[in-house]
This record gives sequence, structure tokens and C-alpha cells, in this order.
Amino acid sequence: MAKARAAYTLRYRLEYYLIRSMLFVMGILPFRQRSALMAWGMSRVVAPLVGYQKRVRDNLDRVWPEMDPAKRDALTLEINRNVGRTICELFSPRDLVSMAQKTAMTGAGLAALEAAQAANRPAIVISGHFGNYDIARARMIAEGFKVGALYRHMNNPIFHDFYLKNISTIGTPLFERGRPGLGQMVKHLKGGGTLAALIDVRANNGIPLPFCGHMALTATSMAELALRYDAVLIPFYGTRLPNGEGFAIDLEDPIPHSDPETMTQALNLSLEARVLQNPEQWFWIHNRWKGADQEQ
Repeated sequence: MAKARAAYTLRYRLEYYLIRSMLFVMGILPFRQRSALMAWGMSRVVAPLVGYQKRVRDNLDRVWPEMDPAKRDALTLEINRNVGRTICELFSPRDLVSMAQKTAMTGAGLAALEAAQAANRPAIVISGHFGNYDIARARMIAEGFKVGALYRHMNNPIFHDFYLKNISTIGTPLFERGRPGLGQMVKHLKGGGTLAALIDVRANNGIPLPFCGHMALTATSMAELALRYDAVLIPFYGTRLPNGEGFAIDLEDPIPHSDPETMTQALNLSLEARVLQNPEQWFWIHNRWKGADQEQ
């Protein structure tokens, strides 16, 4: 056991110092060049090396089995480029906040969010791994909304502190998924705060719901919270513009309260529409359909 723990600790340290060294070297570059380099490195080096490229192609084949192979390969490249840019933005939090402050928010959901905050009513804003969710979170905070966000503890405990520091720079409060952050999250909602979360993480204890033509295990917890605390439930997206640098932030119409499954499926459909319109901006690296689809 001691040897196994030592091996894990060594691996975690190596991973941490490798990532920190890479980010330090890249940090010397101006943000735009850094972003372009990360896009190139992820699409041309990292994704093929660690298997992301194959995962993306397999998922594209699942959703669009008739897609021309040349088109699929071009789309795979753009997807991994977007992942690289998003990682660069996540670990360049001050640049991200600066971009967010220059980005306008639109959509019917904005008025609903303003009304909820004015009435001290809880709100839950839901997005996916699409474009850059943190751009929209940072912009909402800049506009004075009391936005707290869920985050997942990193597997590498040494890297986790560095990761948490970066996402905290974008905005706080932050609530760790699971028991550690549950009490703080509920207190935040009860106090009329806004909770930001993602709907497209595979939930092993979730229920199978359709997403892009296939069943995907999906957590209904956000809809359950909205019903329990009478929170307005609003889909939102930070969509990357064609130039690869700017964003458009859109808050959609609130999801009507009904039952958790119906509300969660409405969130799935909202994200699905975005993915089908701009597939290069979604995180196809996820095993989104694992465990729910009979084709697995």
C-alpha cells in the first residue's frame, strides 16, 4: 500500500509540474498568441497522443453516422482547437474576466434573472461544456448577480489547489460537488442567490434521457432544487464567435416548473439545439452516452 501511495504521489507531482511548467512558458506570450498556441497544441499534439481525437470521432460517428469522413476529421480538428482555447482561458483567469467585461448579455432569461434577484428569489442557471461557460459566469458576476458555481474536485490533489485558485479568480462563491459543498450551496440558494451548473456531465446515478438522438445518463438534481426552493431555472450559453476570440452570451427563456424529469429533458433539448448548430463548440471528449445507450 505504501509503495502504491508513493507511486501515485510521484505521478501527481510529475503531472502537476509538467502542467505548471507548460503554463508558465506559455504565460510569457500575449493572451491571443497563447490561445492560438493552445488551440494548435491540443488539436495537433495532445488530442492524438492521449486518445481524445479517437473519442471525438467515435462520438461524432454515433450522432452523425452518415457524415463524410473528411468533414468529420475537419470537425474533430475544430473541436479540439476549441478545447485548447477553453483550457487557455480557464488558466488565464484575469484575461477571461477582462473578455467577459466586454461581452454583452442578451436573451429573455436576462430579464427573468434580474426579476428574481430583485425579489430575492433563488435562481439556477444551467449550461454545458459548450463555448465557454465561465465567460458567462464572469459576466453575470460583473453585472452584480450573486452567482455561485458548482465545481468537481480534481483527481490529482496537488493540481486541485492550483485549479481552484484559477476558477476562484474568475468568481466566487464556489461549491464542491457532493457533501462538502451541499450545505453552503443550499444556504446560498435560500438567501436568494444564483447557482450556476452544467447539465452535460454523465451522472452514473442519473436517469437515461435523450440527448442528440441517444440516451444519456442525466442528473435531475438541478430541477429538483429549483422545485424545492422555488428557483427560476434558466439555460445560458457563452458561444464563441467565428473569430475564435470573442463571445456572445445568451440567457434563454426560463424552464417552466413541472416535474424533475420533464424540466431536465427541457435543459437537454436546449443544449442539444446549441450543439447541433455549433458542434465544434461542444466537449465531445466526454463519454456522454456511456452506460445508458443499448449500443454501448
